[in-house]
Amino acid sequence: MEGDEVMSEPQPASAKGANIEEKQYLLRFNADTQSHLHVMDTEVCMTSCPDKICTIFCPAEVYKWEEIRMHVGYEGCHECGSCRIGCPHQNIKWVYPKGGHGIVFRLG
Repeated sequence: MEGDEVMSEPQPASAKGANIEEKQYLLRFNADTQSHLHVMDTEVCMTSCPDKICTIFCPAEVYKWEEIRMHVGYEGCHECGSCRIGCPHQNIKWVYPKGGHGIVFRLG
């Protein structure tokens, strides 16, 4: 190798050019029976947050607005914590799932 060239490991064909939805299928989840994500006050979502921004920035699309309430599909949470810092009203309580539960990453 000349100079500062860095050789990268070849990626599996399935990961090359994959979009976020395809990459999410590589994840496994061991969901708890109780959510580790909580919308503190749905009234805040309804009256103070017209854009429902959590439905936009969550990469796992955990948050879905359903007419008068926020539905939280915690089972597919990537545990990135973006909802903890991204809610402009600090209306989402995020904690790590109980031990042994949550997302399971694997290489490949």
